[in-house]
Amino acid sequence: MAKTADYGLGKFTFPRGWFMVAEASELDKGPIGVRFFGRDFALYRGKSGRVVMLDAYCPHMGTHLAKNTSSYVVRDGGHVEGDSIRCPYHAWRFGPDGKCDDIPYSSKIPKAACVKSWPVEERAGAIFMWHDEEGLEPDFPLPDMWEWDDPSYVRWKFDHMGQLAIHPQEVLDNMADIAHFIPVHGSTQATYFENEYRGPVNVQRFGAGHRTLVTDGNILETDTWYTGPAILLSRVKGSYPSLMIITHTPIEDGVTKVWHALMVKSQKEVATEEDVPAARAYQEASRLAFAQDFEIWSYKRPALQILQIPEDGPFNKNRIWYSQFYNPRAKAAAIQERINGIAPTKNAGAAPEKGQRPFNVLAQAAE
Repeated sequence: MAKTADYGLGKFTFPRGWFMVAEASELDKGPIGVRFFGRDFALYRGKSGRVVMLDAYCPHMGTHLAKNTSSYVVRDGGHVEGDSIRCPYHAWRFGPDGKCDDIPYSSKIPKAACVKSWPVEERAGAIFMWHDEEGLEPDFPLPDMWEWDDPSYVRWKFDHMGQLAIHPQEVLDNMADIAHFIPVHGSTQATYFENEYRGPVNVQRFGAGHRTLVTDGNILETDTWYTGPAILLSRVKGSYPSLMIITHTPIEDGVTKVWHALMVKSQKEVATEEDVPAARAYQEASRLAFAQDFEIWSYKRPALQILQIPEDGPFNKNRIWYSQFYNPRAKAAAIQERINGIAPTKNAGAAPEKGQRPFNVLAQAAE
């Protein structure tokens, strides 16, 4: 199992950015414990609907704030009060800012009675946290997933793909990997393929036949992009216009948790229950296509150095782009300047001209 230091990515063990930590529906039954970035968290929804993420352990005696079913704090319905959470051991209460605001048997609250609170956002049926080893506020937003609020789309339900005992660098390599499409996914020769890097956004534009997702003789056209190091979105053009998400979050250095989902546009202004089976079937086809990559990653050794040939995609630029999230924020602009722009691949056709490229997510972001 390779770790961040083995890839020489930068100073920090874990990257800066937005990361999925749970499907929103997982909070319906109360607080849950999750582990990412080598640490444990308590995640819950307050009575107002606000989602709160705190470091997991009560500073009093080290009790996990979320993991309990038998304490009467939990059984009597007092685990979450307002937007605060009570420790199931001694009922110390912590607000969404992480500060203890009540000890039932004491009028004095020690200054040290606090836990770290983490920035979180709920978007498109998922909970995302901001992680930054420098402790700074977000310097780029979550990507737009407007399809979630478009009534013509059937909303996704997440596929929990499980864990990969690989570093997420191996997942990011896929963005530049034109050569795997034919042997892994059964694509035909690509009509076009290119990468573009702009700041914290990494785009792949692709058009080719695809045996898993296209059966009508047309080509599959996708505009796929990462916003930051861990959230991939792909707008798919064709008979079933859709938005795919693949998101992955480090659990430990070299161990990664992965989710997949797909929203599909119906042919109606407002999707109905009749549209759900077809949308779920198309999501399953997408999941099976992604599972082809997932199986490869599950059994490969780390590619610390890629034996790259000219016909490969721009793996080197892709890894430079990714390294910006493992270095102090002050270095990000210099890293971006090295690789910003379009990176063509030898013998691969160029995407349609600027302004006509499918979806043109970078132009949308600029607007």
